[in-house]
Amino acid sequence: MEVKINKEIRNYTESMFFGLSMRQFLFSVLACGVAVGLFFLLRGRFGTETVSWMCVLGASPFAVMGFVRYNGMTAEQFVWAWIKSEFIMPKKLLFVPENLYYEAMKNAIEAHEKGTPAVQKKRKKRKRRAKRRKEARKRRKQAEKARKQNKKAGKCKEADYD
Repeated sequence: MEVKINKEIRNYTESMFFGLSMRQFLFSVLACGVAVGLFFLLRGRFGTETVSWMCVLGASPFAVMGFVRYNGMTAEQFVWAWIKSEFIMPKKLLFVPENLYYEAMKNAIEAHEKGTPAVQKKRKKRKRRAKRRKEARKRRKQAEKARKQNKKAGKCKEADYD
């Protein structure tokens, strides 16, 4: 005795009618209903062969919807997701490239285009850093001076400085 087991348990579907799942069976019945309806609507206007092809073409979307799965979604879930993404919530995607290499080498490239060595930019950076450090030292000295004056005047406690 042999029992078939799916490798992926989530892909298991229970057979209800004629080896089809309930969903597949309902869509098959719907497709047959559409084919019969089209036959009776069109048989007076077209020949038998044309009507039979129209019945097949009209019923096939309904038949396919019972069997198709795309990215784990049933056909109607996929159609709803497509309608939402295309019509209900359309997005304008904007591609803005980012060249990290260019950003890193921007100063050197600009210096090369101007014909000046790129080292000058570093010197300017060093000067700016030195200037900032000097200003920070100056502010620290002023704060220390103000602290000493407040301490002498008795405006604040010793614990405020610890």
